[in-house]
Amino acid sequence: MFPHRLNDPRAFEIAECLLGGFNRHYRLFRETTAKAKARFETADWHGQQRAQADRIEFYDQRVGENVELLQSRFGASQLPMEVWQQVKLHYIGLLTDHLQPELAETFFNSVCTRILHHSYFHNNFLFVRPAVSTEYIENDEPAATPTYRAYYPEPGKLAETFRRIVTNFQLQRPFANPARDAAHVMDAVQSRLGGERWRTNFQIQVLSSLFYRNKGAYIVGKIVNGFREIPFALPILHDANGQLVIDAMLFGEDDLLMLFSFARAYFMVDMEVPSACVQFLRGLMPKKPRAELYNAIGLQKHGKNLFYRDLLYHLRHSSDKFRIAPGIKGMVMLVFDLPSFPFVFKLIKDFYPPQKDTTRELIQSKYLLVKQHDRVGRMADTLEYSNVALPRHRFDEELIKELKHFCPSLLEENGDDLVLKHVYIERRMVPLNIYLQDATPAQMETAVVEYGNAIKDLVAANIFPGDMLWKNFGVTRQGKVVFYDYDEIEYLTDCNFRKVPAPRNEEDEMSGEIWYAVNKGDVFPETFGPFLLGHPGVREPFMKHHADLLDPAFWQRCKDAILAGHVHDVFPYDANRRFAR
Repeated sequence: MFPHRLNDPRAFEIAECLLGGFNRHYRLFRETTAKAKARFETADWHGQQRAQADRIEFYDQRVGENVELLQSRFGASQLPMEVWQQVKLHYIGLLTDHLQPELAETFFNSVCTRILHHSYFHNNFLFVRPAVSTEYIENDEPAATPTYRAYYPEPGKLAETFRRIVTNFQLQRPFANPARDAAHVMDAVQSRLGGERWRTNFQIQVLSSLFYRNKGAYIVGKIVNGFREIPFALPILHDANGQLVIDAMLFGEDDLLMLFSFARAYFMVDMEVPSACVQFLRGLMPKKPRAELYNAIGLQKHGKNLFYRDLLYHLRHSSDKFRIAPGIKGMVMLVFDLPSFPFVFKLIKDFYPPQKDTTRELIQSKYLLVKQHDRVGRMADTLEYSNVALPRHRFDEELIKELKHFCPSLLEENGDDLVLKHVYIERRMVPLNIYLQDATPAQMETAVVEYGNAIKDLVAANIFPGDMLWKNFGVTRQGKVVFYDYDEIEYLTDCNFRKVPAPRNEEDEMSGEIWYAVNKGDVFPETFGPFLLGHPGVREPFMKHHADLLDPAFWQRCKDAILAGHVHDVFPYDANRRFAR
């Protein structure tokens, strides 16, 4: 129960320090995000990549600073629970007119869980549920930028309206051919609308900030015609001459789901009121959980918070049990799932087979690399948690035995709960090896082509996946192939791609052992075939479309291009959607 009186003067000061820490964090977050526009205009792709990685680190840095401040000024970890309960009440009061209250609540949780033992994490002083509504928040200052702008085209002037939408973003770089781009957009819109009659309230609503990622900037909005709403996105790219072009027009929820996929890097998008931005995006993608939308716009810590709330809510309204995940068991990760919940839970084992020369710290560094890297639609995002308490009775006994055997250092019994001290959570996909077992010949060919494309997209992003076995890739609902086993990934530029030396003699040729020296970082692409292409239904499409993956020269060319500073284009839409130029 909360105290009826707020009688400890330290509580208000602590609440102010907490909110000050969050405000500093969000100010720095917005500053680096706002600079994405200049980086895009100047084609500073490497700077964009560095900013992407740095921004992910901001949150934990600010939390650490706030923890240190509260410890030094107030001895925070030694304060009685009554004080923390009062701190929360004061904090709620301070958020009354705040523009990012949901993010500030998450920041409060992050600081408190760093300071206090996890046995104290309960509703009395953590924001397990939101305390401040985010409905209809807007900055009412006259000079404030609204979350979105509405445009009302006059008959016959739709192209002019779209030109105005684009120019309103005031990109400081010329478009190569604005009239051509407008004609392409008009053709796409008319093809989508067909002969549909304009209703009284025909309008176009567009979010006020561009969405920056990789080498693109995206206009995101919707066409409203009566009761019909059509989501759209316009990708803006640099052409070969460094001028701007509208590259395509993406329409409908499915296209936007691919653009905002969990396997892609977070957008840089400047938002004063993130909840309003997410509300708009949910109107475009109602199937997309709010947690994933917050992740997509770079607010992944709040996305984690929302995901955890979704998990707790699901557990209250389900009765199935956590089980060992179907498929081939991993050598370094123990993976389990809840059949009714579309995610998998991954724990690093305490020990590994001899062939796995790795450590827990090294594996964690690989997952952090993926979090900070451009995932190009081919690496699943992971949510990393510490001290997750789950009801023990919801665990299958076989799973508990596995956990106690392989991960005893990560388990703690706490009353009726099983506490996981460190866990990664990823969206569940169908393992590619299982998908291929039941696939028709046409499905098999499509999946194999996608598999090769996935590897080539990773290569373009300077990632060598390491273990390329089918079991380490998954198939999404949209049929995309995504990589999800990160313990052996390396930067492509750290690898040495070699051709297998010719046997020195007949004895070498007949030997089951390798006859040549292998140094750290050496990769022999010719040796991939025996592990991957045993099934003729797999071998034929692979050799037809991706035989170059077995050629060291292909890998070396890609490595040389990256070392020369080239940043590849990887599009979140099919090439056939691009406008002809």
